[in-house]
Amino acid sequence: MQTSLPPPPPPASLLHEFRTILEPLNLAEHFPTPQPLEVELGCGDGSFILEWARRNPGRNFLAVERLLGRIRKPDKRGRRLGLTNLNLVRIEISYFLEYLLPPASAEAIHVYFPDPWPKVKHRKYRLINECFPALARRALKPGGVVYLRTDHVEYFAQMLAVFRADKSFTEVETPAELAAVTTDFEREFNAQGIPTNRSSWRLWES
Repeated sequence: MQTSLPPPPPPASLLHEFRTILEPLNLAEHFPTPQPLEVELGCGDGSFILEWARRNPGRNFLAVERLLGRIRKPDKRGRRLGLTNLNLVRIEISYFLEYLLPPASAEAIHVYFPDPWPKVKHRKYRLINECFPALARRALKPGGVVYLRTDHVEYFAQMLAVFRADKSFTEVETPAELAAVTTDFEREFNAQGIPTNRSSWRLWES
């Protein structure tokens, strides 16, 4: 009679410890099983990525966050949930996207409620700017998708403008099952009557 093996023990931490930040990540070191990869840029308290990873065990997820105080929460909750398909990276998002994420490695990039930097003089700090589509092209596999959400109407207009200007991307519908998984900010804004603005952009397959 064949007996099933017990599940592996949860990892001590989901937070990646860098040996170097001068070379791209070796994704095989992050995940025990090779699977399609999705990336969330700015995961906050992890409310989205934890639930999305739980619902999609056949995919691997990298969540990036700069602030240690925020990323500790998804680390703790992810270990409690036994999520072996989730890994966390604490680093500046733009640097991660340009230098650390291996080229053509991601099937999806999620950017939800990034800091809108509402003052005109601060808009140069926005993550979604005219340079972002090129970074996304580098990171995505052909046919990969960038998923965007924000409550900020003017920032949303900028997001639409920069992606419409890049003919490598075409706008597509956000899947209902994805839209149903919300972030902490999203729930807070929606409770105040502030709607979510969403758009999704697929990279053309060559």
